[in-house]
Amino acid sequence: MSEKLANPAPLGLACFALTTFLLSTFNAQLAPKDLLGPIVSSALIYGGIIQATAGAWEIRRGSTFGGIAFSSYGGFWMSVGLIFLLESLQIWVVSSAALGVFLLAWTLFTFYLLLGTFRINRALMSTFALLLLTFALLDVGNLAGIANANVAGGYTGILCAINAWYTSAAMLLNELFKKEVLPIGQIE
Repeated sequence: MSEKLANPAPLGLACFALTTFLLSTFNAQLAPKDLLGPIVSSALIYGGIIQATAGAWEIRRGSTFGGIAFSSYGGFWMSVGLIFLLESLQIWVVSSAALGVFLLAWTLFTFYLLLGTFRINRALMSTFALLLLTFALLDVGNLAGIANANVAGGYTGILCAINAWYTSAAMLLNELFKKEVLPIGQIE
């Protein structure tokens, strides 16, 4: 008897959305500085460990794209959480330029994942397009020292998070109701 595996994509997207939303409200200067604690804990646990676990489940289901995306962004969030944690403990300080290089690497990775979404659905495509724009703005903000670019990256990140939550909800509800409750613009 073959084992039916649940779709981990709604979970992975929810993890990504919540953590992105928290950090983006901080970057957009819409949140108090003490939100940093919830950002760090969410980055390490929900956006990090839980999202990476969703990636492992995607691989188990045979989805190379989902496995790479969720596992990698889970690792991204664990890295971000660790950077903030070490800085808050005054163990390690990361310069804006170093953070910019880190983010630039994730921008390049996000670009080729965006290309992969062209074969999946439009909701995921728009999530990755907004993420690419978010990273690009944060790259400019950190590498060129333009604070307003970081703020704009925060606002774009909020839109990205909302889009990811929508995609998560659509996948979950469409499966539960066995019909298209929320459209995702299926391509394949």
